[in-house]
Amino acid sequence: MTPSTALTKRRLPRVSSLDGTQPLDDTQGTDAGGLWSRGARPVDLTHTASKPLSIFVVLFLIGLLVPWEIYIGPMRLSGYRLVLIITTLPCLMMWISGRAGSIRLPDIAVLLYCAWGAISLIVLHGFSAAWQPSGILFIETAGTYLLARCLIRTPDDFYKMARVLFWIVIALIPFALIEAFTHVNIAMKLFSAVMPSYPVSEAEARWGLRRVQSVFEHPILYGVCASSAVAMTFLVLGYGQPLMKRAFKAGLVAFAAFLSLSAGPITAAFAQLGLVGWDTVLKSNPYRWRLLLLGVVAMWLLISAVSNQSVPAFYITHFSFDPASAYFRILIWEFGTNSVAHHPWFGTGLGEWLRPDWMPPSIDMFWLTHAVFYGLPAALLMGLLFFSSFVSVALKANLPDKVLAYRTAYLICMTGYFLVGWTVHFWNASYALFIFLIGSGIWVLDYKQSQASNRETRSNEATRMHSFTPIPFRGHDRSAQ
Repeated sequence: MTPSTALTKRRLPRVSSLDGTQPLDDTQGTDAGGLWSRGARPVDLTHTASKPLSIFVVLFLIGLLVPWEIYIGPMRLSGYRLVLIITTLPCLMMWISGRAGSIRLPDIAVLLYCAWGAISLIVLHGFSAAWQPSGILFIETAGTYLLARCLIRTPDDFYKMARVLFWIVIALIPFALIEAFTHVNIAMKLFSAVMPSYPVSEAEARWGLRRVQSVFEHPILYGVCASSAVAMTFLVLGYGQPLMKRAFKAGLVAFAAFLSLSAGPITAAFAQLGLVGWDTVLKSNPYRWRLLLLGVVAMWLLISAVSNQSVPAFYITHFSFDPASAYFRILIWEFGTNSVAHHPWFGTGLGEWLRPDWMPPSIDMFWLTHAVFYGLPAALLMGLLFFSSFVSVALKANLPDKVLAYRTAYLICMTGYFLVGWTVHFWNASYALFIFLIGSGIWVLDYKQSQASNRETRSNEATRMHSFTPIPFRGHDRSAQ
């Protein structure tokens, strides 16, 4: 189905979908909130009937925990990649047909990022060498984003996704504790007994504890994935619950991230806790986020004035377990930006980026890697994907309290990722989870407060009727239509 098909005044046919939602009804009007109007409204986001979270979302999230390396020729597959291979094309068709709402700027940014990455690889290495990494880039980026974009369409979907993510983190804690205290990665040993898995890292001990790697390639990645659930645990799963219960659950998730003993993930986890606390304490102050922004700007100016380091260098050197690691991250920024200056358009692709021979090849800085590998356009498009999602969701108005809480959780989670991305590179499962979480909050832009209020009112009235509670007559109120 092409985009122009949605312009015809007819009901879209029912199809067997991944999300189980009803087809669109063109007679409901148009949605002017997207990048352009498509003539069909998005899927109704305000229904009160609950439906299960898509099994493909559940399988994807569980697949992130499977460290098996499955090779088909030169192609390496994994649990979550197998799910994405199945879902990417159907989700793409759902998006094109308008069943995921209006086309929006983040949608365009993610597709352009994949396209530019493929162009860079083809220019640098030729099509025969570029088709496979280009395909993986599309599946792990656009495919992952569209999975969340198409299958997480309501507050209920978002809640259930956050619940699965929370229980995944909790399920890993016993294995993480054993690994931290015994220095034996039990989880990886169990998976390796069945099929070849990631090698166990040789991470150094800190404070007498092993840095927990769990089922990921590196302790940092375990910490990043665990920390992503902090704000959602408190604000989404904990919505309407007592403060102590919410704090306990969020604290457990932060503790799981702490077991990585990596400065970046720990900073992300405690930054989320701090932002959640700020929001909770100053809930009645409508200017709380502006005050926080002013405080951040003031701190930035103060550090710039009194320190002989740049603010990023100050942050890296003062919030790191290992001074040598902090020093290398500064070198990564210096030599990485130099490599970009020499290869600004297409980057270095699969080749070596410009650095001294004695310097390791890893780039522990997510926001820099795109410019180094695929050129500045790729870095700008990844930034556009992130910030267009963040800003558009942040500016969405007329939301009820529950959706506001969910939106805040999404924004705080993204803030944690933004901070940790300056000291950590996301790859494989951690990268897929990051892109998935970006797409998981776009449903907020399609939420209609007026429809939600009407449906909630009708649902409450129906409940009172079934319980034989008299309903006062209030007349016919056209303003609520």
